[in-house]
Amino acid sequence: MRELISNASDAIDKLYFRSLTDSAVKLTKDDFKIELTVDKANRTLTIEDNGIGMTREELEKNLGTIARSGSMDFKAENQAEGIDIIGQFGVGFYSAFMVASRVTVTSRAFGEEEAFQWESRGAEGYTITPAEKAEAGTKVTLVLKEDTTGENGAEGENYSRFLEEYTLSDIVKKYSDYVRYPIRMERTKSRQKPKPEDAGEDYTPEYESYTEVETVNSMVPLWRRDKKDVTAEEYNEFYKQKFMDYTDPARVITTRTEGTATYNALLFVPGRAPYDYYTREYEKGLQLYASGVLIMEKCADLLPDHFSFIKGIVDSQDLSLNISREMLQKDSQLRLIRTSLEKKIKSELSAMKNNEREKYEEFFKHFGRQLKFGCYEGYGAHSELLKDLLLFYSAKEKKMVTLEEYTAAMPEEQKYIYYASGDSADRLAKLPAAELVLDKGYDLLLLTEDVDEFCLQILRKYGEKDKEKEFKNVSGGDLGLESEEEKKAAEAESEAAKPLFEAMEKALEGKVKAVRLSTRLKSHPVCLSSEGPLSIEMEKVLSAMPNPDGPAPKSEKVLEVNGSHPVFEVLKAANEAGDADKLNRYASLLYNQALLIEGLPIEDPVAYAQAVCELMK
Repeated sequence: MRELISNASDAIDKLYFRSLTDSAVKLTKDDFKIELTVDKANRTLTIEDNGIGMTREELEKNLGTIARSGSMDFKAENQAEGIDIIGQFGVGFYSAFMVASRVTVTSRAFGEEEAFQWESRGAEGYTITPAEKAEAGTKVTLVLKEDTTGENGAEGENYSRFLEEYTLSDIVKKYSDYVRYPIRMERTKSRQKPKPEDAGEDYTPEYESYTEVETVNSMVPLWRRDKKDVTAEEYNEFYKQKFMDYTDPARVITTRTEGTATYNALLFVPGRAPYDYYTREYEKGLQLYASGVLIMEKCADLLPDHFSFIKGIVDSQDLSLNISREMLQKDSQLRLIRTSLEKKIKSELSAMKNNEREKYEEFFKHFGRQLKFGCYEGYGAHSELLKDLLLFYSAKEKKMVTLEEYTAAMPEEQKYIYYASGDSADRLAKLPAAELVLDKGYDLLLLTEDVDEFCLQILRKYGEKDKEKEFKNVSGGDLGLESEEEKKAAEAESEAAKPLFEAMEKALEGKVKAVRLSTRLKSHPVCLSSEGPLSIEMEKVLSAMPNPDGPAPKSEKVLEVNGSHPVFEVLKAANEAGDADKLNRYASLLYNQALLIEGLPIEDPVAYAQAVCELMK
């Protein structure tokens, strides 16, 4: 149906093009049409146009050779005129034999007195004979195959469904809705009979069926209309009907490009994430049209993964109706369109972030996770494109901020972009390691999604080239908050407490890489930090994921003790007194406390509870 309607549209295009220079063509654009006719009794489906028609030689040339395309020849001959022809008569025409046992083509070329009939049963060859046809144009009649019954309970072929007006209407609406000429067919409708004059109060309305010829395609695509002529309500309604959503889109994106890649695009940023968006079942992709005719329901190659939430339509005049998925993947036009769309989407999201912040933050709740994954995947290949679209919660501002906003507000002496990673913003703001950063007057990004820290790790730095700042986890490595004098004093104190820390490391039996004097703690007695590229939070994320290769990697944990806290004096006293049992119990208690603060499970909760009770005696 799609192919035959496209061929009919091409035939009309050719005659209309001729009418611009030939006064013998008495038809105006409003006179052209494509008609569908069904005869259930004879099992025939007819597609008829009043276009240019074909001579005997053209029937032989276009239909006598599979994949011969008269439309493509016409387009090549008139290349300078920029004629937009969509069909490839020989290529698409032969798809009719998938459902038809016999195909008859009756055609009369414009300006010719004679008409001819081409007829074939497929593999048996074809015949061309003189025929009668009152006007120029082409009529293609399909005699549908008989329905079949499947074997061993399998479902058979129901060819009769193509004789049902609802099936034909649905096919036209899906694939040929935007063919620029009216596609007309007879539809059965129902209406209420007039109420008899003598009818009583208990009269029940009666209905009758009648038929009426109606146009079943809308002809003018919304995306080809000038944006100023389309209302927001029309865009919203189109989106909801086309993409089965009950909410309005967050943003409408329209773009038209001519040149190396000629296309129209109408894209939508959804107002909410589909229920299956973050599952394997979700399929990304845009509807791909060739000159208004649908050729692919979901073309995944038009969208990068990081923008997979975008819905919409791309209509290109440079693509063939009969292009396969394999050819599309290699098509240079498609790659150009994809690159152009990616830049346009980025630009529109940036505009929404800058000018409609509340709406952007709502969008980010639904799709920010995907943007972060986009930064991380491919070893950060797309991080430059996406990093300015990211939002993180600011402990100081108590709201979502961009990385640009964070760095713009940094004091001159601040060395790093600080962040804490966990499952709750409230808990992260109370972390022992966060206290010193916030007391210094520095801001802290609170990362609460499992992908957040992986995203920042791949970014590594942010800012202008000469002012780039490195990201720093408050629970890992040197925070750069102390002066040289403070560093030297801490080193001296740490050296003096070395025997204590060695005893605590021994008591913890390899559970931590080291026990050290902390420079990141202020009022809390103890905390856990990590060394190396894998943080404690990243360990938790990897441990929660299925790992067929064995246990997930572990972070290198360090138990840090606050040298200015009373607990440190108790530990020193126990060690100096040689009370190994007391030191072992205290080291275990502090380690378990540090685990709980970080949101990690303790190995033996019962033993921990008993140890706490012992201290209360």
